[in-house]
Amino acid sequence: MSKFLVIGERIHVISPEIKEALATRNAAPIIERAKTQLEAGADYIDVNIGPAERDGVDIMKWIVPELQAATDNAPLVLDTVNQNAIRAGLEVYNPVNGRAIVNSADAGDRLSNIDLAAEFGCIVIGLLMKKGVPRDNEERDEYLQTMLEHAMEAGMDPAEDVFFDPLTLVIKGMQEKQQEFLDFIRTMSEMGLKSTCGLSNASNGMPKHVRPIVDNVLCAMSIGAGLTSAILNPLDKELMNTIKTSEIILNHTLYADSYLDI
Repeated sequence: MSKFLVIGERIHVISPEIKEALATRNAAPIIERAKTQLEAGADYIDVNIGPAERDGVDIMKWIVPELQAATDNAPLVLDTVNQNAIRAGLEVYNPVNGRAIVNSADAGDRLSNIDLAAEFGCIVIGLLMKKGVPRDNEERDEYLQTMLEHAMEAGMDPAEDVFFDPLTLVIKGMQEKQQEFLDFIRTMSEMGLKSTCGLSNASNGMPKHVRPIVDNVLCAMSIGAGLTSAILNPLDKELMNTIKTSEIILNHTLYADSYLDI
């Protein structure tokens, strides 16, 4: 069983600091956030530039080499709905320490991102959605089959080249949907598929002191159900310790008394 993959979420255009840094082409705060996440144990860094309809291509051509040059070619997740921007980032990406991840494809308008990932030999995140969030697991399965077939037609190995995201739903207002989410992670695991999710989405709208607790518990339950990666905040030390401990209990990592320090 491969190690649980931690994707650092803290380079996101929703942050005023990151938004300004992207607009002014100031790489320093972006590089700083990448380095702190890598030091905290992130395996990949998600680079979310938002829609970036006007200048997404230029941003990706600039930030991907800047980030990799400053982090010994850390593996990156290229995150935007602008397919041309993703292509521009892939054209300058150095895969020496890990294939790029395209974030993301879906079963609708962004299905062609699977073809883009196949063209560059990348991994792609496949959101189990089409126009909106899935109503139930039957709909999730429909979207899963669509993307599985498309990935195979594109020459990809769906068990290695696609991370399927069953979509983390907000607990506050969709509490009854959480068991379905866990059940579908288990279904994908039994099929031998890899999975991911935006972990903190589930605790959106909750009080600040509650969110870390919810994220920690959901993370442990999801890993127990077979989740193989997540987009999360690696600076949350308790969350990272939860991941490490889950890996020990599931016998994915060899125990040592110092395992929390690794």
